Amino acid sequence: MTAPNPSSRSRAELHDLLGSRKVEHVVVLGANGAMGYGSAALFTTVVPKVTFLARTKAKASEGLKAAINAVRSSTVALHSEAGDYDKDFDTAVSKADLIFEAVTEDFDIKQRMFERIDRVRRPDSIVATVTSGLSINALAEGRSESFRKNFLGLHFFNPPNVIVGTELIPGKDTDPKLVDFIDAYSTKRLGRVMIRTADTPGFAGNRVGFKVLNEAAQLAEEYGPLLVERVVGPYTGRALTPLATVDLVGWDIHRAIVDNIHKNTSDEVHATLKLPGYMAELIQKGTLGNKSGAGFFKVENKVRLVLDPKSGSYKPESEIKLPDLSYIKEVARLHHDGRYKEAIKALVESPSEYAALARKVVAGYVSYAFHRVGEVTESISGIDDIMGFGFNWAPPSVLVDTIGLKETIAMIEKSKLPVPKILTDAAKGGSSRRFYTSSFGNIGRYFVAG
Repeated sequence: MTAPNPSSRSRAELHDLLGSRKVEHVVVLGANGAMGYGSAALFTTVVPKVTFLARTKAKASEGLKAAINAVRSSTVALHSEAGDYDKDFDTAVSKADLIFEAVTEDFDIKQRMFERIDRVRRPDSIVATVTSGLSINALAEGRSESFRKNFLGLHFFNPPNVIVGTELIPGKDTDPKLVDFIDAYSTKRLGRVMIRTADTPGFAGNRVGFKVLNEAAQLAEEYGPLLVERVVGPYTGRALTPLATVDLVGWDIHRAIVDNIHKNTSDEVHATLKLPGYMAELIQKGTLGNKSGAGFFKVENKVRLVLDPKSGSYKPESEIKLPDLSYIKEVARLHHDGRYKEAIKALVESPSEYAALARKVVAGYVSYAFHRVGEVTESISGIDDIMGFGFNWAPPSVLVDTIGLKETIAMIEKSKLPVPKILTDAAKGGSSRRFYTSSFGNIGRYFVAG
């Protein structure tokens, strides 16, 4: 069992935990990237000194400037310095209390960086990686005992100054006292909602979230991106539509995450995690989403264009004729009025074939999330929190509570998906329990009227 969440600890226990270590100097590696400078900006709010390091000092300085612009606070500039890997690495890392690695999501590159860190770090310094799903244990292979003892995953979601959901992933050799400290420190000092996860591919958030995103990408080949975006839109319990999310994240990052999960797992719906062939082909040609100017969508001369996955060409959105989706307006109207149960009921009972498609995606999300309990987190509450506060999606338990237990099971069965044992056991026992137990937030924030 994991230690208690910091929110459940007494004030004295928290005081002792937070006083067990000092974090006064943080070094961020890969500080020119969005996750690097975003994380560095967050650290400047609580520590006296943050060192931005990148391949060149110019790159690090760009990261520092981006961090200042991102949070619009003078504390970033006051508490920061920039340097490069050649001239400043050894000195900065040897003096740091926390080394935060945010270099590119490549296993070999990260391992080489950790080898270099291990040579010069203090034996008591903390090393944290922001990897989005690579194995913490594998990344630590070959490192010193003190490195492994003080190494863990601290997975912020981008942008860290806005999204508070954070995964904490210990390795098999990580000191449990360090895990408790980072949990308390991140919660109380950095304002994070912390979720402890197992060292499994994609951890909790990306394992569940990218299954849904990749499923939407697969459906786009058959139905077209625009229709998929409308059918699996905000009214189903998400702030941003799935394909727009993939474009924002970047197709290359999406591929790295789903390839890692697909290669290293084997679960009940494994095929939904296989990258669509058309995406692989377009990535080779330079299609990377927003960062390359084109993904599922792009804008030219103020006209929004939509990708045809089969041909690789684009067509103006205005020229694409969509089928009757009037049921969405009714669901969205009810969401707008705060009548969430009625809204979800309208979705569940709609005779539209596209409502059925939306239900299958929602059912797949709920089924997959509940099946991961015991594998990626100890309970569904951890998955609930990372989906709610990392992805800004309606947590799976919120959907079960809103739809109803028996109705959820029926929806999953009708979608020809496996029903999680947690749900069937609750139904057999006649349980009237609410599955969503998080103390964070109002569930209405997840149901968007659109």
